[in-house]
Amino acid sequence: MAYTPKNLSVIGYANGFTLWHYATPDSAASVDTTGYFNTAADMLRVGDFIFANCATGGAATHGIFVVASNAGGTVDLADLTPFGGSDTD
Repeated sequence: MAYTPKNLSVIGYANGFTLWHYATPDSAASVDTTGYFNTAADMLRVGDFIFANCATGGAATHGIFVVASNAGGTVDLADLTPFGGSDTD
């Protein structure tokens, strides 16, 4: 699939840093592909965090991406750092 602009929302902004949320049926590996967020390059800055809910239509994964680079309109994210773990209760 592809980046869906309406699924990217600002949670907070301060001191030149933005915390985002993004939900998608795409896998985390797809979202992490260089260029996935290119159409949002004018909004995303290096060091911004994106809380993500990926693969929402199946075996969902949740975590945080960090914008690793944004140069010449090409956005690249660091790999997803997952949230959660097993729930033994």
